Amino acid sequence: MNGGDEVVAAPVDPPQPLEWKFSQVFGERTAGEEVQEVDIISAIEFDKTGDHLATGDRGGRVVLFERTDTKDHGGSRRDLERLDYPIGRHPEFRYKTEFQSHEPEFDYLKSLEIEEKINKIRWCQTANGALFLLSTNDKTIKFWKVQEKKIKKISDMNLDSSKAVGNCSVASSSNSLSPRPYLANGGCPDRSYSSLSNELSFPPGGIPSLRLPMVVVASHETNLVARCRRVYAHAHDYHINSISNNSDGETFISADDLRINLWNLEISNQSFNIVDVKPANMEDLTEVITSAEFHPSHCNMLGYSSSKGSIRLIDLRQSALCDSHAKLFEEPEPPGTRSFFTEIIASISDIKFGKDGRYILSRDYMTLKLWDINMDSGPVSTFQVHEYLRPKLCDLYENDSIFDKFECCLSGDGLRVATGSYSNLFRVFGSSPGSTEATTLEASKNPMRRQVQTPSRPSRSLSSSLTRVVRRGAESPGVDANGNSFDFTTKLLHLAWHPSEKSIACAAANSLYMYYA
Repeated sequence: MNGGDEVVAAPVDPPQPLEWKFSQVFGERTAGEEVQEVDIISAIEFDKTGDHLATGDRGGRVVLFERTDTKDHGGSRRDLERLDYPIGRHPEFRYKTEFQSHEPEFDYLKSLEIEEKINKIRWCQTANGALFLLSTNDKTIKFWKVQEKKIKKISDMNLDSSKAVGNCSVASSSNSLSPRPYLANGGCPDRSYSSLSNELSFPPGGIPSLRLPMVVVASHETNLVARCRRVYAHAHDYHINSISNNSDGETFISADDLRINLWNLEISNQSFNIVDVKPANMEDLTEVITSAEFHPSHCNMLGYSSSKGSIRLIDLRQSALCDSHAKLFEEPEPPGTRSFFTEIIASISDIKFGKDGRYILSRDYMTLKLWDINMDSGPVSTFQVHEYLRPKLCDLYENDSIFDKFECCLSGDGLRVATGSYSNLFRVFGSSPGSTEATTLEASKNPMRRQVQTPSRPSRSLSSSLTRVVRRGAESPGVDANGNSFDFTTKLLHLAWHPSEKSIACAAANSLYMYYA
């Protein structure tokens, strides 16, 4: 400042580690109960408001849950906070409805079975009180509308049977307002049918009256109905791994191993190929697309990750086919560390943009990495998820666990990140400068029972670009957080963070667990 003292902002202390508590569980298993393959949850997604949660499973079903703790006060949590209304309850959800989204199919041209398993769910903008969402399996994306319909019942008939006797008797309709008479068989006496009556013969006793049901809304009951509005098919030769809505509310992308397609929600028979990494000769193929997501606010930007551990940011304004990226984010391989497993564990299984679009969170097999889109020299933070598994990579390769695809998520305020691990554990890390938060939780009714002391660790400021410090978790090499042998069969692949509150939903096999802090 001119002639004045320069004001230096005081360093902000990182937030205290959260203490997580169990909230709810849906589909809890009893001890020894065998889990059916079709019931295993394969996708979780909150909507933008956080008032609805959707899960998809391997049986092709989508289950919807709705928030209940705000309805008791007659307003959204944000509105109640604005009114200074005391809110002591944590987010609670209840079962809303479910529907069969996909069925198993068979591709006769390629002799391939197409699983009904739901790979991804994405919420779309609501309209007229109806919920809209996209769901996809390996090949087909569907656009669903879920709406409450008032239940209509048959309350009366249009004709009183006691007044209708023969075919020539006059009967009055129970809902008719005019005194004009009608014959019991629907005829009208002032119209001439003499030419017909001479040829017609009626059975003894006449023709029974034509009775029509009157359908009316008999009560205030409602029924939730899910209707498939559009089907987006036949656009992917390989398995779809991602779908993502654009902030413009009109378009979305779908990605498979080699291509990313751009769709308009209103047009199901046409899509535009915007990324194609398929080489002319498939023997030259070195990497595949693993995940893709639109920027949360810039409708022209999207990011996608690869099996080589890189993230590419592309700008749709540059060209129709975005084979050249606007930015490339990758971390150089430390010298002397290469092994047989290096490329396998470097493959990114999931990426998520932060709410403000400034940061990208990526998950590879061993770590979480936080990237600043304005700094492509390397990640601003790296979090070790299960470093103690490094000596066991050979075993993990033998049983194919090394190819497991774990998802990741960020909190709405951007201060924390989370991802899953084995033995139904998940990790929550503090991502703000100076934070040492690294919590291990178990998907059970007692989430903190696997908790261990977190050692202090150096951290790296998001604005600093001088040094790179690996942020470490809580475990020591070779043992899990509880000191027991690790269970690779129970894995927590799918989880989602509530968009505005300290609440996490995660899937352990067929059970949906919810926690709050």
